[in-house]
Amino acid sequence: MQTLVSVSALVAVLMASAFACADDSAKDQSMSVARNGEQASIQGAPANFVGNARIDPLFPVRAPSKVSAGAVTFQPGARSIWHTHPLGQTLVVTAGTGWVQQEGGEKIVIKPGDVIWTPPGVKHWHGATATTGMTHIAIQESLDGKNVEWMEPVSEAQYEASR
Repeated sequence: MQTLVSVSALVAVLMASAFACADDSAKDQSMSVARNGEQASIQGAPANFVGNARIDPLFPVRAPSKVSAGAVTFQPGARSIWHTHPLGQTLVVTAGTGWVQQEGGEKIVIKPGDVIWTPPGVKHWHGATATTGMTHIAIQESLDGKNVEWMEPVSEAQYEASR
């Protein structure tokens, strides 16, 4: 029993020493909570979306991390334009039914719970189906301050193909 107490005491001393030796900048670090409804929604820019898309920011890039995320809600028929991400993108579908398509690939139906990974530099689009809205969380990293390269709109023919 005394060995257990001695080991526990040693661990406590080592942890206290580690905290005492910690960099001063770590002392300034604290958690933050972004409350639901406290961040203003943004209308998707017509230059980047066809139809009505609303972006609800979840979190911005916070150095040293390069990751940011937002929830995007597409009304029926709304979609992003063709685009790429320098370090890739993960989508997590949370509501509705949508489509995602990589250039040259098939249009894929996506539903709540689906997780889509698009590798860096892969040209793609995503959005709602023609009759059902869709919401997803978009998570991406920035490279040199940029997380997306916007391209041309998805044409009606491309959007309607293989429905």
